[in-house]
Amino acid sequence: MTKRLDGKVAIITGAGCVGPGWGNGRAAAVIFAREGARVFAVDSNAERIDETLACAHAEGGTITAHSCDVTDATAVAAMVDACIAAFGRVDILVNNVGGSAPGGPVELTEDGWDRQLDLNLKSVFLTCKSVLPHMATQGGGAIVNTASTSGIRWTGSAQVGYASAKAAVIQFSRVVAVQYASKRVRVNTIVPGQMHTPMVEARLAGQRAGGDVAALLRTRQARIPLGFMGDGRDTANAALFLASDEARFITGTEIVVDGGMSARCD
Repeated sequence: MTKRLDGKVAIITGAGCVGPGWGNGRAAAVIFAREGARVFAVDSNAERIDETLACAHAEGGTITAHSCDVTDATAVAAMVDACIAAFGRVDILVNNVGGSAPGGPVELTEDGWDRQLDLNLKSVFLTCKSVLPHMATQGGGAIVNTASTSGIRWTGSAQVGYASAKAAVIQFSRVVAVQYASKRVRVNTIVPGQMHTPMVEARLAGQRAGGDVAALLRTRQARIPLGFMGDGRDTANAALFLASDEARFITGTEIVVDGGMSARCD
């Protein structure tokens, strides 16, 4: 523990988890609190934040929960106002909300396509829309958006809505990074690969392996040159670096966290 974020206020969306373990948002909330940030932990389901709060409080971290649907503009604006009211500022925004749906353009319904773009892309747009004016006024900040290796390559299944949205998150981040560089707001993207998060058991196994978790894990691990799957803590540690002052000269770029998977050509 080095208190790399001491005195910072961090909004972390998707801070709950669909099951026990380390999802990207839960890990970020706990690790950021451990490193001294005052964390505003946001999730659409208040019950999912309970374990996150318990983990952070056990380490003496300062964390406040807030329930919000980050695809709703009014709710997002109210969420950011609530954070400002509680802590006076926003230094860091970490966008972790997301989720995949199977299907290419034929199989995926139009409503399914819209939901994928809302969940994975519009949520990033709306939080940035509400946070950026505060960061610009206060003299700077750091935004870390979570994409996916699905946004840069084929990762084993047709999920065209998810892949398209995550690719867009990467370019969205680059554009905003350049636009707001003069305001000292840095914007970067984390690109996780085949992570072993609670969502694997709760959702993906049913979508892709008929509910056979072990089979899905074997398939995913086989793609990774390092020979094991990371979890939400690996994603969160990359986000921690990008959010910290150690990354003061880094903006408009991505860190791929995938054990070498996307570097393979076979």
